[in-house]
Amino acid sequence: MFDLLDAMISEGPVSSFAMLSQAELFQRKWSSLYAAIEDGRLNEVWLRKFLAQQVPNRGICTFALDGSPWPRPRAKTLEDRQYVFQASSDVNGGSVAIGYPYSSLDWVAEAHTSWSLPADERRVASSQTAQVVGAEQIKALAEARAAFVEALHIIACDGKYGNAGFLRSVKGLRVGIITRLRADRVLYRPTPAHDLHQKGPPKVHGARFAFKEAETWGEPDEVMELEDTRWGQVRLQRWKGLHEKKGVDVPYDVVRASVHLEREKPPAALWLAWLAPQTIPLEMLVTTETIWRAYDCRWPIEPALHFRKESLGWTRPRFQSKETADRWTWLTAIAAWMIFLARSIVQDTPLPWQKPQQQLTPQRVQQSIRPIFALIGTPARPPKPRGIPPGWPSGKSRTPKTRFPVVKKTPVVAKTA
Repeated sequence: MFDLLDAMISEGPVSSFAMLSQAELFQRKWSSLYAAIEDGRLNEVWLRKFLAQQVPNRGICTFALDGSPWPRPRAKTLEDRQYVFQASSDVNGGSVAIGYPYSSLDWVAEAHTSWSLPADERRVASSQTAQVVGAEQIKALAEARAAFVEALHIIACDGKYGNAGFLRSVKGLRVGIITRLRADRVLYRPTPAHDLHQKGPPKVHGARFAFKEAETWGEPDEVMELEDTRWGQVRLQRWKGLHEKKGVDVPYDVVRASVHLEREKPPAALWLAWLAPQTIPLEMLVTTETIWRAYDCRWPIEPALHFRKESLGWTRPRFQSKETADRWTWLTAIAAWMIFLARSIVQDTPLPWQKPQQQLTPQRVQQSIRPIFALIGTPARPPKPRGIPPGWPSGKSRTPKTRFPVVKKTPVVAKTA
């Protein structure tokens, strides 16, 4: 596995899995690539805890939660393949593919860059949902980071996590949750005090709060205006303690972020939900600006996933089992961390048509990392000759592999009651 990891890091964009055997740092034959993945072992539980502890132990630590597919449309012998959404830059914005969905929980090392490092990677089985797996990842992170009481952990999630069902499953943890909300949502204010003279049962919901009906908003609990180099004139509004119709037990704050107000036609406002952590470190104040900027830090996971796929070859191999796919996913996660740790010691080596960089991107670090291996060597053991393998026994019949149907999930509405 060490040989494979060295080849993946130093080779640059991986055109195919087998071509890694031609890398200068790979000492074995091409068949050893597949043997390393099929026979190798990784302690995923230990890896999750170890990677979580590499994050700074104080200050605001922002994580991003998102999903990404591994398309395998023609692999009929692979078990548990599903119909998954694959985002693209096409006119329709995406398409449906057949393959494996993965859930990634990344630590955002630097905002507005490509440095987003995996803290947990899990495949979403057909018996699960992305929300359930994401909640498990957040709980594991909260447990692994329990000792770092001086750090504020914030998880920034995309719109598919914006419901009371998901927020209920992560309520009461030492992490704050930010998730985007649809612009057509209808929430309710806190339950009013029960009137003793009122007949019938007490009211469950307060006044209606519709995102598309400004007259239902009322006065926000907090308003903040600021100037930002990226987003221009920004106006943030915050309402506290709202809840969904079937989520009275999960109240959260709602933030409305309006950006580029200096333009004649500013973009549509962004609606966010904020579920506060169980405890906040002493001498740390979480303002509306803190919440908005934490969600703004979510973006680096997008180019980071692209880098792992295109440069590290995450979805290039065509493995024959889901276990090997999971193992390879973790290897690409380790490679991303090694490239990040090497960025301060590599010397930029741009190609003739590239400009020098002051702040190196992951791809530029990978392009410049090979001289480091000449200095530190490799922990991989030297290969041992094993002679000519006997091959398949003559006369022994080959059993065709089992074909599995594609699993079509029934649309599940997130439980909010």
